[in-house]
Amino acid sequence: MPQTRRPSDPRYGNRPTMKDVAARAGVGLKTVSRVVNGEAGVTPDTVRRVQEAIEALGFRRNDSARVLRKGRTATVGLVLEDLADPFYGPLNRAVEEVARAHGALLINGSSAEDPDRERELALALCARRVDGLIVIPAGDDHRYLEPEIRAGVATVFVDRPAGRIDADVVLSDSFGGARAGVAHLIGGGHRRIGFIGDQPHIHTATERLRGYRAAMADAGLAVAEPWVSLGTTAPDRVGEAARAMLTGPDPVTAVFAGNNRVTVTLVRVLAQLPRPVALVGFDDFELADLLRPGVTVVAQDAAALGRVATDRLFQRLAGAALPPARIELPTRLIPRGSGEIPPGIPPAA
Repeated sequence: MPQTRRPSDPRYGNRPTMKDVAARAGVGLKTVSRVVNGEAGVTPDTVRRVQEAIEALGFRRNDSARVLRKGRTATVGLVLEDLADPFYGPLNRAVEEVARAHGALLINGSSAEDPDRERELALALCARRVDGLIVIPAGDDHRYLEPEIRAGVATVFVDRPAGRIDADVVLSDSFGGARAGVAHLIGGGHRRIGFIGDQPHIHTATERLRGYRAAMADAGLAVAEPWVSLGTTAPDRVGEAARAMLTGPDPVTAVFAGNNRVTVTLVRVLAQLPRPVALVGFDDFELADLLRPGVTVVAQDAAALGRVATDRLFQRLAGAALPPARIELPTRLIPRGSGEIPPGIPPAA
């Protein structure tokens, strides 16, 4: 025989309503509404009974009607490249903290560096009526967001600029940071320096390559074609590129890594070589200071990127009539040992 549900069993998918609270407390629906919204005109004893009913039933106020009246949902969306990438952890947390300070909830998701998935996710967030969007773009055409922006969805891009629309963007100085990192290697005596970066359609990858070439040109050094490799950050691809430029009749004596995932792979590859190779990476990463030698990096402030972008978003939501801005944050070179290995000199134990 089918079993009947006991009164105490949870009713999955059926949230308790104000009617349920009113029935349990023995009061009218308007009285419950007044208590829930903190309005006057209810006796302390009635407030106590309503609150006990709310607690017993697990009632939570449905803000949908209030949202429709106010025209705001108090939510913002964040489209990241990859939530598993350590770089995005501090950025995500900073966005969340600023949103929370403004009484807003953060909803986020990953594009997996896929422009179609980025578009799908961004539009899904807009369909859920987020007040604003923060986007780390995977694609290079963001005209699909123009109707949403015209409809009032404040939008700020981070780490990479928007494609084919004018919009706020908050960036790290990828060009200047890479230029400084490569100049540091040159200052240590290196003349044959390799560059391994991300895919060439990614703004940060091309800017860091541009910084590498600028530093080499500043020093009057030619760049041989085999010294430069752009592509995916998959370990196999990065390892193959590194081994190619580290072998042959004129191998590089130092490598500049275009991001933290490339750097981590290079640490493993270089540890297997019989001779020392200097390394500077763009982006800091966990335990970089504990390796021997420690990894010299060009560090960017991911948390600051998130804070500045979200502050800009809420300025727009507050009605600030600002022209689209490009905000560029400085980077910082952190020497730890790997970038200070001279050509042909073994590292200290």
